Parts: sequence; C-alpha cells; structure tokens
Amino acid sequence: MYDPIMYDTIIVGAGSAGCALANRLSADPNRQVCLLEAGPEDRSPWIHLPVGIFFMMRSKTLNWRYQTAPEPQLYNRRLFWPRGKTLGGSSSSNAMVYTRGHRRDYDHWAELGNRGWSYAELLPLFKRAQHQERGPSEYHGVGGPLNVADLRQQSEISQVFIRAAGQVGYPLSDDFNGAEQEGIGFYQVTQKDGQRCSSARAYLHPILQRPNLTILTNALASRVLIEGQRAVGVAYLDRSGQTVEVRARREVVLAGGAINSPQLLLLSGVGPRAELERHGIPVAHELPGVGQNLQDHLDIVVAHRDRRRASYGFALSFLPRLIKGIVDYVRHRRGFLTSNLAEAGGFVKTDLGLPLPNIQYHLTSTILDDHGRRIWHGYGYSLHACDLRPKSRGALTLNSADPRDPPALQPNYLSHPDDLETLLAAVKTCRKILAAPAFDGYRGRELFPGEAVQSDDELREFIRRRAETIYHPVGTCKMGHDPLAVVDDQLRVHGLSGLRVADASIMPTLIGGNTNAPTIVIGEKAAELILAEAG
Repeated sequence: MYDPIMYDTIIVGAGSAGCALANRLSADPNRQVCLLEAGPEDRSPWIHLPVGIFFMMRSKTLNWRYQTAPEPQLYNRRLFWPRGKTLGGSSSSNAMVYTRGHRRDYDHWAELGNRGWSYAELLPLFKRAQHQERGPSEYHGVGGPLNVADLRQQSEISQVFIRAAGQVGYPLSDDFNGAEQEGIGFYQVTQKDGQRCSSARAYLHPILQRPNLTILTNALASRVLIEGQRAVGVAYLDRSGQTVEVRARREVVLAGGAINSPQLLLLSGVGPRAELERHGIPVAHELPGVGQNLQDHLDIVVAHRDRRRASYGFALSFLPRLIKGIVDYVRHRRGFLTSNLAEAGGFVKTDLGLPLPNIQYHLTSTILDDHGRRIWHGYGYSLHACDLRPKSRGALTLNSADPRDPPALQPNYLSHPDDLETLLAAVKTCRKILAAPAFDGYRGRELFPGEAVQSDDELREFIRRRAETIYHPVGTCKMGHDPLAVVDDQLRVHGLSGLRVADASIMPTLIGGNTNAPTIVIGEKAAELILAEAG
C-alpha cells in the first residue's frame, strides 16, 4: 500500500487544462494522481444550465470575483475579472464558445523557439480532445471527451446579425475552426444534450471511480514545497483553514490559470527577487518573468433597444416565453435556456491589408452591461468587439504573502496606443453592421455609445469609460527561452526540476479567439509530454 499523502503526480487546479491532464495521466493505473481544486464540486444547477452563465457571474462561491488595480488608461477604473472556482474552472462558467484561434498564432509560438507547438503539431490534439457532433473531418475529431455541438437555440436577433454582416460585405462562415477563421456566423459550443460540457464533465466525471485518482476540493494551495532545486509536494489549506501537505514522487504540475499559477509560484519563493523580498518570502529560485507578460482581450460594446421584442428581455411581456423555455428545456433540452447568450459572432479585419483578423464579435441577444450585473429592463441586443492581438502588456504581483489574499492585477490596458485605435475601428464596424438593412424594424435607440457620441475623440472617451475584459487572461508564466520565460517548451519551470505549468499562463502571446479550447489542449499536450518522458 502506498502512503495516502504520497502521489506520483500532483496537479494544482481542476480547470480546463487540469481536468484534461488528470484524465490522461490517471489512465495509467500505476500512476497515483492527486488533483487539488480551491473551489467546491460542480453540483450547482447553474453550472450545467447553459443560460446559467448569467447567475455564475454573481456567485460568491463559484467565482473568484477578482478585480484589477486601477487602470490608468481607463480613468483608473477597477475592472471586474470573473474566474471559475469549482471543478472545471472557468469552463464551468464561460459562454461555452468553441474556437481555437488562428493557425498563425501557434506557428508564431513555434517560431519563437517552442518546439512541438506549431498548428500542425497541435491539430491532432485538438481533434483528440473533441467529439465533433457534425462528424470527423480534416480539422475535427470524434470520440474525444469534449463534446462540440451546434447551438440548439438560434435567436431571431442572432440570425438578423448574420444577415446584416453579409449585407455590409463580411464573408459568412459555418466553421471558425476549419480551413479559414475569417467570417461571421453561429458559434459552436461545448455542450452535450443541451447542457454545458465543461472540462470537468468531459474529463473528470467519467473517471471519478478510478482508484488511482484522488480529487480534493476546497483545497487552496498555499505553496509548492521545494527542497534544493526540486519541487517535492504542495501545501494547501483545507476547508477548516488547516495546512495539509501532499508529496509528489515524480512532479508537481500547476494548472491554476493565468492568475493562480503565477501567484502560487510567487508564494513559493519562485519569481522576481525584489517582489519576493517585498513580502518577506524567502527566495527559493529567482525567476524574473513570473507574473509578467500579462495579456487579455479588451472588449467594447454597442447596444440598442429592440423595437420588435425579438431578443431576451427583462419584462413582464417576456414571461410567456420564459415559461415556454422552461417547458422546452425540461421536456426536450431545447429552447432558449440552452442559449449561451453569445450565439453568433466571428472574426474580421478592420483593414483589408492586415494579414490576420484583428477583431472578434460576440452578439448577445440581450442588453449586456457590466458583465450582466446591471439589469436593463425591456428588450435589446449588444454587439461586442474585442481586440484579438493587443500590444499592451501587464503584470501580476502579490498584495501579501497570504494565499487567501487575491493578487494585484495590472493589465495596463491601452498602454500601447495602437490598441485604442483598434477598438476605435471596432466600434465603427459594429455601428456599420447594426445600421445594415437587416436591422430595420428591430433597431431602437442606441443605448451606448449613444447617438450623441460621434467624433473619434468622443468614441475614444467612450472606450476608456466602458471597455471591459472578455475573460481571456494569459501569459503570466510564459513559455520560451528568453529572460522573461518561466517554462520551456516541455512546460518545465526553468531552473527547477519536478515542476511544470500547464494552463493559459504559458501562452507566450495571446491567441486570436476564445481561450478555453486552446487551454484544454495545453492540458492534453502536457500529458503527452509527461507520458513520453516517463517512457
């Protein structure tokens, strides 16, 4: 019998990558795997109900509810950064949009010297991870854990948006993950039978009975245990606040995401010396790049009232549709309760001379303001546009040496002037689409920016006052070989043995799309690397 506090591999974080990694490693019955998750089990019905994302934004138990530091270029606003805190991580609270980014995103990683990370090399892992309900193809696989489906609900407003985009000259697409990314259409979603297919549902739930897999929830990792230059385990706080240690025979893998993984490294004495000494943390290994290189997609919204009431509204007149939606969902797992609220969108260039799409749209069939936390009564629709490849870079640091304190997040949005101009162009393209003939009869008053906001300077002011995250932070433990790199292309932390990072934090540059599917594939890649090394 093995010691119950000794495992072969300890994975910290049961999010998008961590669940995939735990599944693949524990498939070897001779490998004892421990998976630590700071949040609770994923039992809440709001997780599994697609439209429940509206409520997940408000949860105090299933959401880390981070806030940034005051942002200088956004009038010192503190931006709300929701992140999933449960089995499945943010895949249990996101909009379920399945996109991979552009093939050039990954080829760029390879060009930076990261062997094995080109698009051609990662495509088999995207296919392996996926069960594509449309069937197999050159770009899609079947039989994988992650179910990818067409929407069961396509709202009238989403259909109008796609027609409008075609009317103003944008190409239409029925597969953003095929040969070409560019175009406008309906998103596919990570759903199965009308319910959310999080990484936990895909990778963990089918294997909960494996005797060599231990899952510990409500376990907040407080530090990686480092002896000499080797990681040998993890200390965590249990639900009563007591410190517990678990040990690793082979290695520790951090999969806490772009916020929690660098925070844990810093708490463990791995990071910039000055930052560690500022908080009285003994330096276990100086690594200047930990917490640096923070990148995120900044999002701006143009919203209108809906004169035809074809959207989803907060109004008494919506009650019959709500009742019908509940009946449709209970009986058939169909209807608007299966909506991810961001049903349609796509990828476009604001300048035809650009080599890649630089803007992504998400059309929501409701008035979405402040992440849905501000309620607008009545009917309306919102067109979101985010800058796919921002040039601004931020950083994550500690507020204290207490693992229960959130870290300090400084994205430095719009610190590079090109990012503001990209969003300015994005607002103009949003208005162009929403002014197309397809919206005639639907188009009510523009709520924001508002009809009085017209000049470029007025629109720049609007962006600074209104822009928000669209939930894609990456890069804080970046992969590479330069002075700020934290892990190598095998995901091993530079200068330490027995320690890897496998999550969105390792992305050297932000991919041009939603980050959930790529993060799952990072978990798949980590498993492939670990198993190959073990022989």
